[in-house]
Amino acid sequence: MPKMLSLSNLEPAQEREDRKRVGRGAGSGKGRYAGRGIKGQKSRAGSHKMRAGFEGGQMPITMRIGKLKGSTSKDAMPVGPFRTSTVPVNIRDLERFEAGDEVTPETLVEKRVIKNTKTDVKLLGVGDISKKLTVRVHAISGTAREKIEAAGGTVELLRAAKEHKKRHHRAAAGAGTDADGGDLAEDQGAEVEEAPEEK
Repeated sequence: MPKMLSLSNLEPAQEREDRKRVGRGAGSGKGRYAGRGIKGQKSRAGSHKMRAGFEGGQMPITMRIGKLKGSTSKDAMPVGPFRTSTVPVNIRDLERFEAGDEVTPETLVEKRVIKNTKTDVKLLGVGDISKKLTVRVHAISGTAREKIEAAGGTVELLRAAKEHKKRHHRAAAGAGTDADGGDLAEDQGAEVEEAPEEK
């Protein structure tokens, strides 16, 4: 039977550990060099407050390795504007919605399909859907759009689709055009025809 708890038999739940006292003589076990060894950077005050990635002054690995081309602005995700990051959601994950529901990043969080709305959502076409839903996401694949519209649903993009610029190829130099942009063959033919009239 356990003892009655009273002021006379109170005990700590965990034994108290003595504080490590350094520099209090050789007999303490932590005297003289206080457990830091002899000289060196780690024996100095403030030596354990170096920033992450600091390698003692030598060229750090983040600067030694090669880099990919492109912008590395801080507001770009994950590294540059040309590398976008999206959360993939498949068509089969929308079966937990009722017919007529609206599918948005916020409702996907409520249904625990995704964790949060910090990253854009892209809908992919894996699986099938039989319910009429109104889908509002940032991006969608062609297969997913076809399956949603075939079930009677609608799709709206929260972010405008990127327009791919068409490249205009310049004509190669000496390809039959003069400085004014005319056809050299036509000009030469006209000169040949006019030559006999002058005689």
